[in-house]
Amino acid sequence: MARDFSEVYLYNFEDLKVGQTASIGRTVSEADILTFAGASGDINPVHVDEEFAASTMFKGRIAHGILSVSHISAVIGTKLPGPGAIYLSQSVKFKAPVRIGDTVVARVTITALEADKRRVTLSTVCTVDGTEVTVGEAQVLLPKR
Repeated sequence: MARDFSEVYLYNFEDLKVGQTASIGRTVSEADILTFAGASGDINPVHVDEEFAASTMFKGRIAHGILSVSHISAVIGTKLPGPGAIYLSQSVKFKAPVRIGDTVVARVTITALEADKRRVTLSTVCTVDGTEVTVGEAQVLLPKR
């Protein structure tokens, strides 16, 4: 079955420049957390059990940190650099919790380009209402087109 990629960006390596940026926003739902818990096997009660989570330092359920990071993957795979980009690495620091109903804005910014290896280094940040919830760096490989 053919996929429609008309809504994604298609960059050639030669089109990329340090400083380019792209982002997406997505509101975290109950279904997102439960689906992620099922897919990952991470059923930590801080994510799935309100009674348990209320007794923690968070005073309620929080989304999986990696769920926020997955939004970075969405930016990389659909906007910048775009389809075909292969994740090589991701460093991340978790700075604040994300809760059901929060809108996570994931932003990537190109910080370095290695033309001989077709590698792109990106600063990665997720925010909720302007507050950083994750920060890090990713490296991706671009295929030849």
